[in-house]
Amino acid sequence: MTKSRQPTSEALYNTQTHVISTDYIKCRWCRNPLAPTSGAGRPREFCSQACRQWDWVARQRATELALSEDELVITRTERDTLRDQIFVLKCAVQDVEQDLDPSIDPTTRDYKAALAWLLEAAKPLVQDLGQA
Repeated sequence: MTKSRQPTSEALYNTQTHVISTDYIKCRWCRNPLAPTSGAGRPREFCSQACRQWDWVARQRATELALSEDELVITRTERDTLRDQIFVLKCAVQDVEQDLDPSIDPTTRDYKAALAWLLEAAKPLVQDLGQA
């Protein structure tokens, strides 16, 4: 099987109809999934003209500041907030691993409480991604 150059939102299958991968094309700016396209022409890189404009502005500003492609500028407050949210999620994962130790034989109530704690710790990170 030959892979297409542009991944689509549909899964790629081999001849035995097993899923190989599920690659999504994402907007270069906001990282939201793009609808798959077919036909001639260049593949879409942005979901909207606004994202295209913000990407251009960011590249111009990065050039002015002499930033490489891998460098990113964020405020100290944003960085600290993100670090705090990641720390809370890390602690939640550690707590759940301890609470659901197979040697203790956890109950359904334990699993529900662990899931609720993980969701509570992860929601701020997901909500922040939605605002970006």
